Amino acid sequence: MLIASYNPDAMGDTLIVVLQQDQAGEQHHQFGDIVAITGAEGAVVGYNFFNVSQILGQLDGRGQVFLTDAQVDQLNAAITAAGAPGQLVADHAPKLVIGVVNELTAHPDSDHLHVGQVDIGQPETVQIVCGAPNVAAGQHVVVALPGAMMPTGQIIWPGALRGVDSYGMICAARELDVPGAPDRRGILVMPDDLVAGTPFDMDVATRVVAAQA
Repeated sequence: MLIASYNPDAMGDTLIVVLQQDQAGEQHHQFGDIVAITGAEGAVVGYNFFNVSQILGQLDGRGQVFLTDAQVDQLNAAITAAGAPGQLVADHAPKLVIGVVNELTAHPDSDHLHVGQVDIGQPETVQIVCGAPNVAAGQHVVVALPGAMMPTGQIIWPGALRGVDSYGMICAARELDVPGAPDRRGILVMPDDLVAGTPFDMDVATRVVAAQA
């Protein structure tokens, strides 16, 4: 997993790279312009690259950065040159995908949560707990998988809701920052002809929201 973000207005010329979920007992180790963050067992869980434009050149945009293989190689060369631990592994797998709700059951300890078994185009379905009032079996939805960074900067990780494991999030249009998204509770229901595992397409979502307005 590799999640990168760049927000120069708030943090200057710094690239934040997250490899794992935050852990208790993390330690920060500085090697020149690189800070390696390690977990309790010593594995690297993330990096801060200060003055990153000196490594990668000027980065465009704000927020999440999708690094190319060449950029990952450049960062790894900088890690090695600085004597910092670990290396990055490129991750191009989409984290926002179409899912199909194969099965939906009531949560055993909630009067409004449901437990879904969701097809994301992989050999096995994933279990996702969802509290949206309009979720139903058979729907084609947008799923944020573990490692997805939402427009707010929130990163989706595996977790549990009231004791039931959940491995992602079924998204509302406003959570995806779809233009024209209604300011009300409810997931975004996508067209039935979209195949499970298809990467999320903002243009398609925008047309769906406009049609439902």
